Amino acid sequence: MKAVHFGAGNIGRGFIGLLLSQAGYQVTFLDVNETLVNHLKEQGEYPVVLAGEQRETLIVRNVTGINSAAEAEAAVQAVAEADIVTTAVGVNILKHIAPTIAAGLKERLKAGSPAPLHIIACENAIGGSTQLKEHVYALLDEETRGKADKLAAFPDAAVDRIVPLQQHENPLEVEVEPFFEWAVDASQMIPGYQKIEGVHYVDRLEPYIERKLFTVNTGHCSAAYRGYLKGYETIQQSMEDAGVADELYSVLKETGAVLVAKHGFDAAEHEAYIQKIMQRFRNPALKDEVARIGRSPIRKLSPNDRLVSPALQAFDRGLSYEGLAKSMAAAMLFDVQEDPEAVQIQQSLKESGVSKTLTHFTGIPADHPVHQAAMKHYEQLSSSTK
Repeated sequence: MKAVHFGAGNIGRGFIGLLLSQAGYQVTFLDVNETLVNHLKEQGEYPVVLAGEQRETLIVRNVTGINSAAEAEAAVQAVAEADIVTTAVGVNILKHIAPTIAAGLKERLKAGSPAPLHIIACENAIGGSTQLKEHVYALLDEETRGKADKLAAFPDAAVDRIVPLQQHENPLEVEVEPFFEWAVDASQMIPGYQKIEGVHYVDRLEPYIERKLFTVNTGHCSAAYRGYLKGYETIQQSMEDAGVADELYSVLKETGAVLVAKHGFDAAEHEAYIQKIMQRFRNPALKDEVARIGRSPIRKLSPNDRLVSPALQAFDRGLSYEGLAKSMAAAMLFDVQEDPEAVQIQQSLKESGVSKTLTHFTGIPADHPVHQAAMKHYEQLSSSTK
């Protein structure tokens, strides 16, 4: 069985590629990083270290790489011959890999292959595979789209595994936390699909996507922005601060209340999930840098993302949103010069003021209670950091 994975980065190698290899797939990584691709070709394997007490090392075998820019034809052919295609490139990059997938589908149709193909975007986004399909189908004519519908499916997925920023002598080595979750929408798959061990197939994916987004991602950036304001360098240092940890718990109680009300999660089970997430953030074997976890604050403050969406849903249900509003305010104060989005926010604050900047990036009008709460926290935080 052949798998093609776009993105030979840490998530690709340490999570998706690992599971695909363990499931018996020959994994071909498509990437533009020449160093990683060449090492994959030469070594054909790489180590994955589980960042726990035992520090177990797993060897991922039967892998190779293709430079999707320099070896475009080979990349297209790999997609055409694949049994499954996955991605871990970042949702903003999906449009850039769509041409290769579209060309691969055309080749597959030309060859008359009857085998179904599942294309799964493993990104931190709601409806990642759906977005990828839109990019791909925009490059196909109507007739080709109709034919592709019969042999290709784009099931959405939710993925969760913490992979810290790291450097190793072997560029292919990657360290990951032991915990992982990969949920795939089975209702969007072609009947008779090959199950992958370790993947959780569900009939309704939205609850799992929002549970992860509003707990792991909301929690991670909330801890990062609060930790940044207190001068901490890592999430682990931030979590050692009782004040930060208590505020983070309050934020996750707010998002948890939304999730329980909206999706019917068992309250006790979700409380246990929150505690597990907080313990993962405390894992001393991981070193998650605050600057990395907090990066791209514009994306994190966008209307459908991890801070604004749960806050507005909480408001609509008459639930608390104060902790989330404070996270928004802290994100506005994330002044990291190496982060283009942080720089853009700081420039907007100087030119347009706090209220207009907040509305511009969150979409929340100035007269909305959530906006007013975020403004209140911004004033308090900014005065305390001067």
